[in-house]
Amino acid sequence: MNEPIDSRQLRAFATLARNGSFTRTAAELYLTQSAVSHSIRSLEESVGCRLLDRVGKKVTLTHAGEHLLGHADKILQEMFAARRSLDQLSKWGRTRLRVGASATACQHILPPVLTEFKKSYPQCHITIEPCDTPEVRGLLRDRKIDLGIALEARPDDAQVEFVPLFWDELRFIVGREHPWARAGQARKEEISSQNYILYDAASFTFRMIEAYFREEELTLNTLIQLGNIEAIKELVKLGMGVSILAPWVARDEISDGSLIALSLGRRRLKRRWGVVYSRSSRLGLPEETFVKLCQKSTVTFGVEDVREIVPS
Repeated sequence: MNEPIDSRQLRAFATLARNGSFTRTAAELYLTQSAVSHSIRSLEESVGCRLLDRVGKKVTLTHAGEHLLGHADKILQEMFAARRSLDQLSKWGRTRLRVGASATACQHILPPVLTEFKKSYPQCHITIEPCDTPEVRGLLRDRKIDLGIALEARPDDAQVEFVPLFWDELRFIVGREHPWARAGQARKEEISSQNYILYDAASFTFRMIEAYFREEELTLNTLIQLGNIEAIKELVKLGMGVSILAPWVARDEISDGSLIALSLGRRRLKRRWGVVYSRSSRLGLPEETFVKLCQKSTVTFGVEDVREIVPS
């Protein structure tokens, strides 16, 4: 297998080809003439052909030298561009931030956070990776994201650091004309007979709901599964069924009375949201700023009583 060309030899060759003088090349590169000559000889030995013809003090390119020069200019330009990019990244505010978040978090948590974040880091390149809680850890492990907004799925995970944001409580969400809305509560004997419109079955929340009602010895029948919270809310408004959501994702609809939130029962089903990152990574100032803004932005999202444990 051929070895790659030494970048210092390549630079000496390109400089010499441009000005045609060992003396000027040595001065430009802050080297001795013997060092330049040694670099050119080593380069010719490496590529296996003569690159320059020397006639007295004059230097001309061979056919092979002309061919190599075309590649050398492109390679050196890319190397200089890479150096400039790295120099820019080292300056204040020039960095990147890759965040993994569910569609719900993207809509309700991220907008105010990113608005404030960009004020402090206007030149930071931000990318958002749509993903649910089960996917976040894999993306962190593969270093495809720096931070994730996710539910606390595995408190004992030694590879992931979890920074708490808030607890929420999942509740029945019904339209204003639903019998439960008029009664002000869900009747336990009617729970299994309802049509349910729930978030994606692959989500961690769906598994939590299944586990909760399994412990209550109840089965949720006639399921419609959607990956869009807004679509779920619209179908519930139309009387197509009952959903199970956290009230903060339907705050506006609950406020105007088009949707009603009701307790699941005497035992509450709670989730803990947080920012997660790999414990093998060290958070920089931009990441720490992002975490603090998430905490500030979600202070009104949670429930006050967090003493109950979420079913495993």
